[in-house]
Amino acid sequence: MNRRKFLQTGSLTGIGLTAAGLGSLQASGIHQRDNSNSRIPPVFNLEEISITDLQKKMQQNEATSVSITKAYLDRIKQIDRQGPKLNTVIEINPDAISIAERMDSERKQGKIRGALHGIPILVKDNINTGDQQMTTAGSLALLGNRAKEDAFIMHQLREAGVVLLGKTNLSEWANFRCSHSTSGWSSRGGQTKCPYILDRNPSGSSAGSGSATAANLCTVSVGTETDGSIVSPASVNGLVGIKPTVGLWSRTGIIPISATQDTAGPMARTVKDAAILLGAGTGEDPLDAATLSSKGKGLRDYTSFLNSDGLKGKRLGLEKSHLEGNPFLVALIRNAVKILESQGATVIEVDVLGPLKALGNAEFQVLLYEFKDGLDRYLASSQAHVKSLKEVISFNVANESVTMPYFNQDTLIESNGKGNLDSKEYLDALAKTTGFRQTITNLMTTNKLDALTGITNGAACCIDLVNGDYDNGPSLSTPAAITGFPHITVPMGLVHELPIGISFYGDAYTEPALISMAFAYEQASLQRRKPAFQQDLLS
Repeated sequence: MNRRKFLQTGSLTGIGLTAAGLGSLQASGIHQRDNSNSRIPPVFNLEEISITDLQKKMQQNEATSVSITKAYLDRIKQIDRQGPKLNTVIEINPDAISIAERMDSERKQGKIRGALHGIPILVKDNINTGDQQMTTAGSLALLGNRAKEDAFIMHQLREAGVVLLGKTNLSEWANFRCSHSTSGWSSRGGQTKCPYILDRNPSGSSAGSGSATAANLCTVSVGTETDGSIVSPASVNGLVGIKPTVGLWSRTGIIPISATQDTAGPMARTVKDAAILLGAGTGEDPLDAATLSSKGKGLRDYTSFLNSDGLKGKRLGLEKSHLEGNPFLVALIRNAVKILESQGATVIEVDVLGPLKALGNAEFQVLLYEFKDGLDRYLASSQAHVKSLKEVISFNVANESVTMPYFNQDTLIESNGKGNLDSKEYLDALAKTTGFRQTITNLMTTNKLDALTGITNGAACCIDLVNGDYDNGPSLSTPAAITGFPHITVPMGLVHELPIGISFYGDAYTEPALISMAFAYEQASLQRRKPAFQQDLLS
């Protein structure tokens, strides 16, 4: 959840979190302040490596899944705990090596599950994993919540052969706790940093997935999005991020915000790697009705759409307001337009963001209602010690010194004050957001557009636990989020060493066309840069 969208419009009780338990958290560095200078990480022999190249190494006996997994675990220890202290991984999977051993054994027997066989990944800590790891959404209130079974998408990815390295930190409750919080901070995990400039936050809410993938702590990762939480941290961390059409990936087993807008999706360093992960996570889930609409539309392999001529003959609508404002950002998008046109695309200016003004705070109202409804149902059937949003709020109040040291929980309280999904306020707000979907469809039809484009997000904010996040410039996540349409961001360039992404999004289930366009732009521009781990902008 990219909380910035809505800015613009005691005693440890309840779960047996003892003083000793808190001490172990502090000993791990989660709550300790560290002002030491960072150091550049040592050379990493898997740096910027792709899924395809890792497969070649394993096929040619130059590496095994075990050796690759150990290398990434060592990298996490170095980067997250010792060197720059990015603080991206909230929990290491104790079963990672044994999973890798099983994948190696299958390979020796001639069983290759596919492109992700033996490939290490990280997933966001709001996605259930039926193993020894907890699923907490970064909240101390959910410590001890070990899921009985995998989320549907985790089942799909395990079947594809991934090695789960661990869980990533996030903006607590996926940035749906407070109206002035700092992205990338959670009471369980502390503050995650941006690997490009360490005094910047990596955006949210999939902060840990974004920072870890950019810093080469995994091959690819999984984030979740309600509004901007995949594409924003992907943009800020120089990544490719795909927010799928709502319904392409199941939400069963994911701690929810919104039944109408939530989705998980891939975060990767290349379009190809993101496309590989996207296909592995698709599937119809009888427990998530939204996935039934993907029947005949979802694919298990999107790599056939990696076409370097994917922009030829395409007609793109550029958000016109992105041609004004910050001169550095304007220069980047104007240069990107030249690249798009050089690859055969026609680019026209359109007004995508203007119609949002008519919605007022309708989107936020929908999320407030759906969060309470969805979270209460999730907690009631979970292993968590708190069984409702009301109990989460009470836990936070009882343990205020550790759960709310920097900002409060006004969004949780406001959500808990809402009625059920039969409420007139909710239904009226939902009607407005549903109508916006037709507005975007009409805009694309009238202008004969294949996709919409613009600046994904401004540059990374400074970490500010006192004042919270601030407006860092243009963003293009909300229209795709409200409509449930797919949205892909690709690195577009740097502003003062901070990455900026360009967006491609279109109608429901147009992932194949968007992947083709994104790949063509990526190959023509090649703007992915590995992070330098600068201490601050002046370093």
